[in-house]
Amino acid sequence: MTVLVTGATGLVGNNVVRALVREGGAIRVLVREGCDPRPLDGLPVEIAYGDVRDAESVRRAVQGVESVVHSAAVVEIGWSGLDRHRAVNVEGTRHVAEAASAAGIRLVHVSSVDAIAINPAGKPADEESSREAVYPCPYPITKRAAEDVIQSYVASGLDGVVVNPGFMLGPWDWKPSSGRMLLQVARHFTPLAPGGGCSVCDVRDVADGILAALRRGRRGWNYILAGHNMSYFDLWRLFAEVAGGKAPRFRAGPVLRAIGGLGGDLWGKVAGREPDLNSASAAMSGQFHYYSSGRAVEELDYRIRPVRQIVEEAWQWLRQWHAA
Repeated sequence: MTVLVTGATGLVGNNVVRALVREGGAIRVLVREGCDPRPLDGLPVEIAYGDVRDAESVRRAVQGVESVVHSAAVVEIGWSGLDRHRAVNVEGTRHVAEAASAAGIRLVHVSSVDAIAINPAGKPADEESSREAVYPCPYPITKRAAEDVIQSYVASGLDGVVVNPGFMLGPWDWKPSSGRMLLQVARHFTPLAPGGGCSVCDVRDVADGILAALRRGRRGWNYILAGHNMSYFDLWRLFAEVAGGKAPRFRAGPVLRAIGGLGGDLWGKVAGREPDLNSASAAMSGQFHYYSSGRAVEELDYRIRPVRQIVEEAWQWLRQWHAA
């Protein structure tokens, strides 16, 4: 079986490709011209050049494959870039869903837990929780909208499944993406940790869950692929312990988050580029993004490795490629 993977140079897509390689499957990847060649260097993949924003290149890439894993996305937490988020996350997903539907093949769409509303008081949310984005900034709302696109095609016959990964760490984080948080704690002493929390998982476990969804996920269903629900304070202390950095001493309260977010917004206007710390990221960092992966554990045999192992192995890879 030949599987097409979009977003194959990103954290999730690259790990999906490597999981497929280990299984000996035939793989085609849709990548843009001029993309970083390192993530695919030496891997036995067929490269189809194109862009999910270009419907014709997506149709060409889908020809002759038996299934698609769609992981291409813009992942930026802030207020800028709404048009780009919509073009990639929503319209790109529409192009992939249309091509897969026309070809009559299965599609696994990689969404995010941020497309699912959080429950109050830190109670883990699940697939039956409110289907609202966690915060009204471009990334969550376009990932939520992309799921709506998938479900509209499922209603018309698409064999589609949606997976919702949590906060992923692990190897092959080339940019890096989620690993930036670990690198920040390792390199710089930050006495204040964010006041909220997240669901920490290993991207390799997520990749295995995606392949399980490809084979036996129920059509039209969502599967949360999350992990250990931890406060950022505890997670950052673990980061510091593993990476040899200085652990935070306090949690940032709402006033400090508001001040930091406003300062980031103002700096972005001066610099002409929105920084990582802005009012959207500050607000989301105060939320408890806790989720249950019970459905995936029961139906997909999803496994979650110990959190210390996740952090240690992520740090080992990041130190080799980024921290030198």
